[in-house]
Amino acid sequence: MNTSLRIGGLVAGALLALGLAGLALGDDDDHDDHDDDHYEEYEHEHGSWIEPGEDVKPVANATYAEECGACHMAYQPGLLPAAAWQQVMAPEALMDHYGDDASLSTALRGELTDYLTANAAGQARKSRSRAFAVGDAGAGDLPRITATRYFRNEHHEIPSKLVAGNPEVGSFSNCNACHTGADEGVYNEHRVRIPGYGRWDD
Repeated sequence: MNTSLRIGGLVAGALLALGLAGLALGDDDDHDDHDDDHYEEYEHEHGSWIEPGEDVKPVANATYAEECGACHMAYQPGLLPAAAWQQVMAPEALMDHYGDDASLSTALRGELTDYLTANAAGQARKSRSRAFAVGDAGAGDLPRITATRYFRNEHHEIPSKLVAGNPEVGSFSNCNACHTGADEGVYNEHRVRIPGYGRWDD
């Protein structure tokens, strides 16, 4: 085989490999460097370029969705580790459930606790969900999703005035006020719309 053809083939192969590696490295869902205006325009006309999959397994228990979703978002079990859910679901904790009485019958409490612990962060297959199992979820108090190390790391750059000081949000625990895919378990950065502010991309 002609030496120059062989060298040319090797160079072409190397360039192709570098191009594919660049695509793979550039496909981080939290740090895309795309043109925001172009993305918004295309998304409005055609839907998202790539529909992001769920980051956390969606709620799959109708009783839990009804009981807990009546007062607040029915948080996915994969947002807290099993030990934290057991603390939250303890009878005395439900009597003072973050300032409210959320007492349940023994049978119902058992059913919901079993569901939450079986699908908790430590048991999850989704990497974002598993991240919620690392560290504690608040010491000396009832566990809070907002107190987990992963949550704090992901939200530390968001000014409090856009959340706690925003009457349309009110609290960092009001996930579905800003995460438009929260109910489906999608917490992708490109699905964040802060009321009164717009799209958030750090």
